[in-house]
Amino acid sequence: MTDLDPSVYAKLLLTNSASLSTLLLKRGLRNTAVRGVRPLASTDKPMIGPAVTVRYIPAREDIDGSTYSSDPSNQQRKAIDTIPVGHVLVFDCRSLAEVAGIGAMLARRLVYRGAAGLVLDGGVRDTADITQLGLPTYCMGPAAPANLVAHHASDMNQPIACGGVAIYPDDIIFGDSEAVIVIPRQYVNEIAEEAVAMEEQEEFLKLEIESGKSTLGVYPPNQETLERFEAWRQTRQVTV
Repeated sequence: MTDLDPSVYAKLLLTNSASLSTLLLKRGLRNTAVRGVRPLASTDKPMIGPAVTVRYIPAREDIDGSTYSSDPSNQQRKAIDTIPVGHVLVFDCRSLAEVAGIGAMLARRLVYRGAAGLVLDGGVRDTADITQLGLPTYCMGPAAPANLVAHHASDMNQPIACGGVAIYPDDIIFGDSEAVIVIPRQYVNEIAEEAVAMEEQEEFLKLEIESGKSTLGVYPPNQETLERFEAWRQTRQVTV
């Protein structure tokens, strides 16, 4: 697993899921927003980090039983106990909202390990407790039944599906109040750079619209608008 460059992380902090999805769309990537998940609690900054993946398959009674196992080969526990600092744990829960993919006890271990967050297309139990932990968590909602009711962790750090999106280990996961976006690692440096420029341009375009201008020629900007933007940007740099 590869850490995210601090300068890239800092740039991503300045953007949002809508801008990132647009920049990915420009590269032909249309299916990048994890469907059905929402943040468990409001957050003042985005969740950003490389993905550590775990796949759940349907539980089978003769293998999974009715009580928790401390078997060290358990792929869920292995992922939780080895996740690197700053990484995001992503579960493939097959979009089962009615069963918890994780609870507060294991979430505590993620906090201790320094995980950047948690994403799962399933339910979460002990939601009040997890909220107090401050671990950024994106899920399909509260669910009391434990994961062993329906899930068996079959493998970790393999390609998975989460909310209808393909996620590969080390993809960059970005979550804000609106969505969770999956950024293929090979695009993240250039997208982070473009995102900063895009946010600056959109700040100017908002001012243009608020001044009474029509969206035609402003959004998207035509050549005249781009020239006004460049003049505004230069003036702003001199002021700063």
